Amino acid sequence: MTALDDVRVLDLTRVLGGPYCTMLLADLGADVVKIEPPGGDFVRETPPFHEADERFGGYFQSVNRGKRSLELDFDDEADRAAFRSLVDDADVVVENYRVGTMEKFGLEYEQLAERNPRLVYAAMRGFGDPRTGSSPKQDEPAFDLVAQALGGVMHQTGQADGPPTKVGFGVGDIFTGVLHAVNILAALHHRERTGRGQFVDTAMYDAMVSLAERSVYQYSYTDEVPDRDGNSHPTLFPYNAFEADDGYVVIAALTDGHWHGLCEAMERPGWVVEYSSGPERLEARDDLRPAIAEWVARRSVADVINALRGTVPCAPVQDVADVYDCDHVSQREMLVEAELPGTDETVTIAGTPIKMAETPPTPGDRAPLLDEHRSELLEPAVGPRPEPETQTDPEPRDGETGRVGLTDGSLDDD
Repeated sequence: MTALDDVRVLDLTRVLGGPYCTMLLADLGADVVKIEPPGGDFVRETPPFHEADERFGGYFQSVNRGKRSLELDFDDEADRAAFRSLVDDADVVVENYRVGTMEKFGLEYEQLAERNPRLVYAAMRGFGDPRTGSSPKQDEPAFDLVAQALGGVMHQTGQADGPPTKVGFGVGDIFTGVLHAVNILAALHHRERTGRGQFVDTAMYDAMVSLAERSVYQYSYTDEVPDRDGNSHPTLFPYNAFEADDGYVVIAALTDGHWHGLCEAMERPGWVVEYSSGPERLEARDDLRPAIAEWVARRSVADVINALRGTVPCAPVQDVADVYDCDHVSQREMLVEAELPGTDETVTIAGTPIKMAETPPTPGDRAPLLDEHRSELLEPAVGPRPEPETQTDPEPRDGETGRVGLTDGSLDDD
């Protein structure tokens, strides 16, 4: 038994944030049916590819595991009818098109809710949906970079003397996707209490403002725009990355106990008395930081960690190869193997951080081939997809008809 094994999700999302959201639901046991436009989610063709199979790349594999695939063309009435038939028995529809896209096909929330009043319809957009709150930006497309820029994340990321910098990973997508999953689960819980579904909405811009909560309260309390702090913290010290002779280590000695442990390791007992409180240490950080940096620089990363382990929060700055070698990651099953279709090969993808004692998630099933599950989802109700009369070379992606949301600039996710 898994936590969501009685939930069916119709997933119309593409690229990263939406698929990450529905992947979390699939990990928790939901039956996630990925409804793809003709040709499929375009990130199927995004590298890297494994030499044993090039039908989809690592990007698609990483965030579409555990799903079933069905290819539908919403320009075709028969395919729209097939989708409506699936909605009748679905619990959740998730989409990340721009406002108004689903209305073009008569598949918006109101139409679907008439058929299935218990349906939770979850829209993930750049700037939200007018059903939950208007925005002057609602007609604009959005990507991770745009959301990070608008939400204040870029402004506070990077070195103090450097330019605004995006977070290396797609937090505009991933964090929004996580919040969207929370939104969906809350709506499902409400439905269990009332019998009624509802429309729910998570905006990327909103999510980034939430992620940047520290700058919001700082500006309110001080009336000053916070500057970039690099790896340090504006109100806590020591809380920074320091360069050792073979890499970098982070030290976060926030409490008095942590500070005492750092002073003992550095053989600086006088600091315990001289800088006995957090505010005193913060005020003196320009004098203390160089001394800590010098102590770290004379040692290897391992020596620093060994000197502080158990008394001071610290860690090496790891790259992904180090993550692969980490015992914690192995024992917590944070790297899982996914099959490549039609081969004996596997690839490694990130596991799930959601751990449950009674209903543990089950990540690791490979991502689906395009339209792989048509027969089990639709036949014999609507029969097999008719073969095209002629074969032609595909047009470039941005010119293909039937690619819902791509031909009209409706993509709201990166």
